Amino acid sequence: MNYRHSYHAGNFADVVKHSLQWLVLDYLGQKDKPYWVLDTHAGIGMYDLQGEQAQKTGEATDGIARLLGRDDIPAVLQSYVAQVQQLNPTGELRWYPGSPWFSAEQLRAQDQLVLCELHPQDSLALAANVKQEFATAGSIKVLTETNGYAALKGLLPPPIKRGLVLIDPPFEQRDELQTLVAALDAATKRWATGVYAVWYPIKDPLSIGDFHQQVAQLKHVQKAYAVDILIRDAQGPQTLNGCGMLFINPPFGLLQQVDEVMNYLTPLLAQGRGAQWQGVWLT
Repeated sequence: MNYRHSYHAGNFADVVKHSLQWLVLDYLGQKDKPYWVLDTHAGIGMYDLQGEQAQKTGEATDGIARLLGRDDIPAVLQSYVAQVQQLNPTGELRWYPGSPWFSAEQLRAQDQLVLCELHPQDSLALAANVKQEFATAGSIKVLTETNGYAALKGLLPPPIKRGLVLIDPPFEQRDELQTLVAALDAATKRWATGVYAVWYPIKDPLSIGDFHQQVAQLKHVQKAYAVDILIRDAQGPQTLNGCGMLFINPPFGLLQQVDEVMNYLTPLLAQGRGAQWQGVWLT
């Protein structure tokens, strides 16, 4: 309960996570049929990069700021970048949206979005931001002070057959990867056809390898694809050397475009030698 994403908003991991999230939702929105989104660890949805917490770390400087300063952004990333730019119309980078905002921006009248946040203060801030800042045609429901893992049990299968579950835990607990595996096991048993997107930090590559193997062995997981990026050579198990996104039932639109996205972002977000990415089918 100590984690506050406002210290890390707009960093390299956010750029990777939200650009891929945008592609998934863009693909789901290409059909007229409605879709449903559950964000299990939603945060507050909007972050002030000039606020005290963001300024304390300055992580956005090596993240979204690098991307906004480019004039060669590929077409596949332009919609994502445009969402950030419209929040900063003067060109000065102050606001960075969280995953709830990106989801809300793509929501149509027939779609539904459910946001969960456990932290008491952050969940209230999320509810306020949804009410004041999120312009959307669809339906948004905020579950304040709600454990996202518990929400998976209570909300799946959803009322709409198509959709995305976005899981982005704070990783405060040492056994978070094991918790994720158990949650995915239970969730895919209830809703095997949904798209799942799971963000994770890469500190110790061996633990990530074990995580991948455990996901591959889950009974109800037929298709699993992992996108991992390292921004430098490993600097020890306590250092954030990169991050990954695990996709269960990855949509075709994502698979078509992931190479172009990651080939562009990896050298751009590099913070030392050894920056690289890989996409791996786990099942």
